[in-house]
Amino acid sequence: MFKGTYRHRIDAKGRLPVPAVFRRALDRDPAVVVTLLDQCLAVYPPAEWARLETQLHALPTFSKQVKALTRLLLSRASDCEIDVQGRILLPPALREASGLGRDAIVVGVLNRFEIWSPESWDSFVRESERLLDDVSLDIQWPLAPATPTGSAPTPSDPGSGGDHPQAKPKR
Repeated sequence: MFKGTYRHRIDAKGRLPVPAVFRRALDRDPAVVVTLLDQCLAVYPPAEWARLETQLHALPTFSKQVKALTRLLLSRASDCEIDVQGRILLPPALREASGLGRDAIVVGVLNRFEIWSPESWDSFVRESERLLDDVSLDIQWPLAPATPTGSAPTPSDPGSGGDHPQAKPKR
């Protein structure tokens, strides 16, 4: 799994150092699949990319949305080798489409990592923080611990997490 945020420089040839912790998570696989996703580049280990392709195959073939998603995702995908210095050469068209210049933010996102321009990343973080600050959301984080019987406690139960500082306010 990929996690964490790292700042790196893309060299004049378009090579980006892959964070060492991410290279270890790739299990010494010398290749990844890079595609445009939202405002960034998504980098998948080959096994995860194969899993994604399997999921795409399972979707309704004649759905307009499925065809659009499949076409866009796959037409923008590129196999990229990791060199002996731990760098990937990012295709110029993908760098341009994602707004990458000299600096890049590399972010771990579970089964993939993403490469963002610093400006796009900062904008995404600001927007996401605003979204998460909205008290009308029904998200409680962290989740309340399960009771010994395995059922989730109710807010009236003592120790239910209802008084947790990040719990949804009582109304």
